[in-house]
Amino acid sequence: MPILERRRADYADALFAFEQANRAYFARSIPDRGDAYFTEFAARHQALLAEQDTGACHFHVLLDEEGELIGRINLVDVAQGSAELGYRIGESATGRGLATAAVRQMCRLAGTTYGLVALTARTTLDNRASRTVLERNGFTETGTLTLNGHPGVRYRRARLGEYGD
Repeated sequence: MPILERRRADYADALFAFEQANRAYFARSIPDRGDAYFTEFAARHQALLAEQDTGACHFHVLLDEEGELIGRINLVDVAQGSAELGYRIGESATGRGLATAAVRQMCRLAGTTYGLVALTARTTLDNRASRTVLERNGFTETGTLTLNGHPGVRYRRARLGEYGD
């Protein structure tokens, strides 16, 4: 079972290494963040922690049983009982149900710890793995959009305490 922990300052090096190691893998399904993301990573990490302190977002890391960082899962744009869910699972951790388990944990945390009543998510139409993770966790399609120039799908999940949470 993956371990979900709130992002802290001491995760900076592990997050940087995770993003570097998975850059090409992520770029196959979502737009690359560009070189500036890596050049300015330390400052960006600090800015995100400051933003998290305001309650406008909740950033988390996903660890395996040995404590290795294998993913990220976040709630952003927290407002009026809702937030947008986003996640990235490293290539070495795919295909084992970890993303599904992490999203399930986040849905529970969103309702119990953060007091949210609904989550939204979006992904590209061709990202079948991400769509499957969302659907397995009770998210339903609510519409289409263009996401970084690609056809995409919007999802929503209310009743965060349901679906085996």
